[in-house]
Amino acid sequence: MNPTIGSALTFSQMLFITLQALPSFLTFSYGLPRLKPRQVPLFQWLLQVVVVTSGSLLNNWAFAYNVPLTILIVFRSAGLPVSMLFGFIFLKKCYNLRQIFSVMLVTMGVVLVTLSRTSPSSTNTTKVMTPADLQKYFMGIGMMTVSLICTGALGLLQEKTYKQYGPCWREGVFYTHFLSLPIFVFLVGDIKQGITSLIDPRSTSDTSKSFAILFSNLLSQLICVSGVNRLSSQVSSVSTNIALTVRKALSLCFSVWWFGNEWNGQLGIGAFMVFIGSLLYTLNLDQPKKD
Repeated sequence: MNPTIGSALTFSQMLFITLQALPSFLTFSYGLPRLKPRQVPLFQWLLQVVVVTSGSLLNNWAFAYNVPLTILIVFRSAGLPVSMLFGFIFLKKCYNLRQIFSVMLVTMGVVLVTLSRTSPSSTNTTKVMTPADLQKYFMGIGMMTVSLICTGALGLLQEKTYKQYGPCWREGVFYTHFLSLPIFVFLVGDIKQGITSLIDPRSTSDTSKSFAILFSNLLSQLICVSGVNRLSSQVSSVSTNIALTVRKALSLCFSVWWFGNEWNGQLGIGAFMVFIGSLLYTLNLDQPKKD
């Protein structure tokens, strides 16, 4: 409907999740509402707010930079190499040869998927990209790369926070979204443009349909965020990435089958390498950790 709706969509997601969780974190004193005492220091949540908001904005902005949904899904499935790299650098974890091979497979798959945008599509829907199109596309890929780093950083921060303060994932969901809202003051123009684009003055039914789709997105985002945070509070960030990879594989299949999003052989091979590499890593989960 509107590839530039990214800021409005991200703001709507943050606001919706905040409002849904707010009643659980309010208490009343002398008739006045105030937030309940936190289990985790505010500074810990502020660090996560930066990476959550940055990653969400970049993911939604990428649609305006010629990044197809199929490539976006596969690219976001490549969090395993980032998680392992951060685990090695910051948590001093050790990895065996099979794990290293899995990461190499995922990395090569992402490279193939990235370059597949310039390959002929099996459905002949992909036009030859001009230099300007390529520049815009690789700018979008750059956004996805930074978003991937944000995802890895978020997983690391969540893992350390939940280990230190316990599985307080509901508090994490609320504060990472609530504290992000002031950031959107700088994006008021983009947000207004995005919301306005959903309103069709010629058709009330089309407007209702647009907002129904938006609400469905917000509801599914709430379920997804709650599930991911709850999972992160119980397992490592790498294990969480594996679960997300399986979910994104299903999303990719649904995207191509139901919505007919573009697909070609190179994209298929790259996606296969990403998903197989991630699943191959699971064979090491039942082995004793060396870190």
